[in-house]
Amino acid sequence: MIHRRPIGAYVDLPAACRPYDPRTPEVARRVSGMVRERVPGVSVEHIGSTAVPGCAGKGVVDLAIPYREGELPPVIEALEDLGFGRQGSRDPFPEDRPMRVGSLQHDGDLFRLHVHIVPAGSGEPEELRAFRDRLRSDPGLLQAYVARKRRVIEGGTKDSVEYAQRKGDFVRRALGEAPGR
Repeated sequence: MIHRRPIGAYVDLPAACRPYDPRTPEVARRVSGMVRERVPGVSVEHIGSTAVPGCAGKGVVDLAIPYREGELPPVIEALEDLGFGRQGSRDPFPEDRPMRVGSLQHDGDLFRLHVHIVPAGSGEPEELRAFRDRLRSDPGLLQAYVARKRRVIEGGTKDSVEYAQRKGDFVRRALGEAPGR
């Protein structure tokens, strides 16, 4: 018997600033439901640009799973069972704060997925939520963030790791952090 996994292989594309796709919240709900089905009680949150209506970005549906002591192995196992894989890009996240990648066919299109598995007590889940929520509530900040991302792409950045690094100072400032943190 062939076991077909719902999550497909990740498709690595050059960094780009694509228009917001209003279908991404449904993709996030579908994937979150699949994870919670396999790991009851786990929190799965839609973060990143696709979680902010009107925010242009890479078009990758980012999810965060804050984990507590002992929860990392079952979460990783559930993600692998669904079809998620390890990052194939340079500078992957460490395995105590891993990211898994995949894709999902939805409404006739392929949606790329990043699942960030973050320690619950690290402060990172709160930062991810805070930035998402600031973008949702402040149209001026949202407009400035999209402009920053477009400048990064127009400046010739194609590598997704470099793209994330080049917009990182904007995120830190928006969260009120010192750039060197």
